Order: sequence, then C-alpha cells, then structure tokens
Amino acid sequence: MKTVDARGLSCPQPVILLKKAMGSKENAYELIADSQTVVENCTRFAKSQGYNVSVNDNGGEFKLSITK
Repeated sequence: MKTVDARGLSCPQPVILLKKAMGSKENAYELIADSQTVVENCTRFAKSQGYNVSVNDNGGEFKLSITK
C-alpha cells in the first residue's frame, strides 16, 4: 500500500500526487491530509477512478483509506 502525505498542500497538488501514486495500479492507498477541502477533492477523484474511500478524522488530521 502506498501512502500519500498531502499535509500542508493545497489543491490541486494532493489530487495530482494521488493520481501519480495510482499509476502503480495497486489495490489500496492511504492519503494523509489536514484540510477538509483536500479530503473532499481526493475522495471525489478516487471514486471517479473506481475506488472506495473511507475517512478517519483524527482531530483535524484525516486519513483516507482508498481501496478497490
């Protein structure tokens, strides 16, 4: 599983990093973010690529589990 650390980044950078990671064609990814906007945009992108997304909010730090 690849991990994408998007903390401190603003869109579209996190989506671009996630798209690059998805180039490896793995079945699972983890994305760490510190912005609700990043969570929403990356969730939307992952779902458009056929992935399921679950979000864990850890007091302002979000972990997205992205799986096929």
